[in-house]
Amino acid sequence: MLSPFMPVGRVAGCPAAPPAAAPTTPPPAEALSCSLTVPGEPYSGGIARGAVVAALRAHGMHDLLAAAEQVTGELVAAACRLSPGEDLYLSARYRNDALRLIVYDAHAPHEHPRLADACEARRRSALRLLSAVVRDCGGDWGFGESREPGGGTRTWTTLPRAGTYAPAHLGFP
Repeated sequence: MLSPFMPVGRVAGCPAAPPAAAPTTPPPAEALSCSLTVPGEPYSGGIARGAVVAALRAHGMHDLLAAAEQVTGELVAAACRLSPGEDLYLSARYRNDALRLIVYDAHAPHEHPRLADACEARRRSALRLLSAVVRDCGGDWGFGESREPGGGTRTWTTLPRAGTYAPAHLGFP
């Protein structure tokens, strides 16, 4: 049945939004706030690194690229090893002149003290390179029980902008 409000031969649809003008300046660094969920699989490190690098470039924070890309890959790789096949949640925020990266994984803390110590040692060992990069940047990192529903582990880093750099030989403009 034809509607009296729809002309014959036309398909009704939502109107198209007008094209947005390309911004001439990047948004302020303090506006950087992004998150994504990736599967706990080895290929997810590349997805996470690409997302963080794209967000930093969009905000004109090229000086953070090298350190943030390395740290993001290390966070996700460690989480994949300790929580294989489970979803990982990555958050990237820029506040108080520092980039804060957080990864939540499903690996819950162990009840038994010896198992908890062994698991903590395994996580610290998996994050040795991350620790060195963060230390060189004058940042901080750590992990602990997630306060999010569902539990798991929260691993975080803080990279102060003043302590990071983008080496020219790495190709970061």
